Amino acid sequence: MAKNKRPSWDEYFLKLAMLASERATCPRMHCGCVLVKDRFVLATGYNGSLPGQPHCEDVGCLIVDNHCVRTNHAEMNALIQAARHGVNTSGATAYITNMSCTTCAKALIAAGI
Repeated sequence: MAKNKRPSWDEYFLKLAMLASERATCPRMHCGCVLVKDRFVLATGYNGSLPGQPHCEDVGCLIVDNHCVRTNHAEMNALIQAARHGVNTSGATAYITNMSCTTCAKALIAAGI
């Protein structure tokens, strides 16, 4: 009987990002992000509304220029979570389920990722 293949670290962290994406509250896209350094999870994020604000899945998307502006993207939410907890993201790796938009890519680069 063959043993189950143990996932690589990259596979493991990407699966965590996929799990985070299941919490997304915008039906247009479910995206997850996990920030990792030295095999340690620093922060996670998914696309969703600001705390205390209505979710797209409850009240509908707010579309401006073909983008939902009701939500923050997964990458931004992960960076915000890290910042709120005083976590240094310099040198970290971002595992993301979807391609980052230009704004999120710039934010990740600016955060040293």
